[in-house]
Amino acid sequence: MLEGFQNIPKIPELKRRIIFTFLMLAIYRLGIHVPAPGIDVTTLAAFFAKTRGTLFGLIDMFSGGALRRLSIFALGIMPYISAAIIFELLRVVIPYLDRLSKEGELGRRKIIQYTRYATIGLSLIQAFFISIGLEGMVLGGMRVVPNPGWGFRLLTMITLTSGTAFLMWLGEQITEKGIGNGISLIIFAGIVANMPSAVTNTLRLMKTGELNAFLLLLLAALMVAVVGIIVFAERGQRRIPVQYARRVVGRHIYGGQSTHLPLRINTSGVIPPIFASSIIMFPATVAQFVKIPIFENIVQLFNPGSIIYSAVYVALIIFFCYFYTAIIFNPVDVADNMRKYGGYIPGIRPGQRTADYIDKVLTRLTFIGAIYVSAICILPTILIKKFHVPFYFGGTALLIVVGVAIETIAQVETHLITRYYEGFLKKAKFKGYY
Repeated sequence: MLEGFQNIPKIPELKRRIIFTFLMLAIYRLGIHVPAPGIDVTTLAAFFAKTRGTLFGLIDMFSGGALRRLSIFALGIMPYISAAIIFELLRVVIPYLDRLSKEGELGRRKIIQYTRYATIGLSLIQAFFISIGLEGMVLGGMRVVPNPGWGFRLLTMITLTSGTAFLMWLGEQITEKGIGNGISLIIFAGIVANMPSAVTNTLRLMKTGELNAFLLLLLAALMVAVVGIIVFAERGQRRIPVQYARRVVGRHIYGGQSTHLPLRINTSGVIPPIFASSIIMFPATVAQFVKIPIFENIVQLFNPGSIIYSAVYVALIIFFCYFYTAIIFNPVDVADNMRKYGGYIPGIRPGQRTADYIDKVLTRLTFIGAIYVSAICILPTILIKKFHVPFYFGGTALLIVVGVAIETIAQVETHLITRYYEGFLKKAKFKGYY
């Protein structure tokens, strides 16, 4: 692995891409500390200290702490992700979008353009409601917004929407001129930025004797094991053998080779836990603004660590794993494309039988993937509630960090292999990326 890093400076293009990526991420982290105008930052920080376990806390985690500071990047890149997910779902009900998705590069660019417009719209709506919510925040007799009114609302909408648009552009520039997926790396940087404070807090607790050194070693071993499981599961595939019949077209012979159809264990990625977290945290978020006894009772029932919270959370993750997998992977289309190019699964009749077989395999894989994602996402609740661990480990954040790291390293290794340099791994390659 060290030898792979030593080969990076030998490739000028790869070196330029990595430097460009770090510079863009540094700009993003600098923008996190630029506050939006019209806010009492001290009062706002005191309010967000109480929002752990609510939707605000989830959004703040993905924005890298920008929301609790209400910086110009307070909305983060989440509006863009939400817009992309919405258009992914709309493909099922709007034939025009489904046709666009099958028209190659031109159709993809058109959908990206629509996604950008939707991102701006969602950002304006979210910024408007955030400005109204900020105007109503009073803590200890101090108002978060000293001068409320339409002037503050419009200024907040313009500032936060511009910040999201800039991050969207920044992510696209990283994807095009840097290394890795820009949007994913922005989220990755926001999550990783909180790690130094967690490590410092843990060491402080160990020095004061509040945290047992033996327990810390066990937790470190557990972390390594969990990361290993995530890497194994994210790279795991069920390969269905596919045989292509030999075809003679003029003087050329096509086909006749054997290949495979790779089906991932976790086809839906991190979308199910994000959806599940948003839904299960909604009551606690409403209770921050609406002081109604029924909401307070619901919040008590869905308190993180309770049996009801864990059961509902796992059920929502499993549901969204199946739901999102059904949207992004259509066995009928796969079977039709295989038949169109003369491909078939040995022992399975082409057409509907092939689609049924792929659907059966995918259903079983999705169940395994849903259990795996649920276990990773419920891990922080168990560690904090049962073992009194003083830091957050696991969950959606860990899935994103490990997944993005794997994808980025795979792209770096692709550049190394393309230039005939040895990659990071000598025997086992990150298959599926090149």
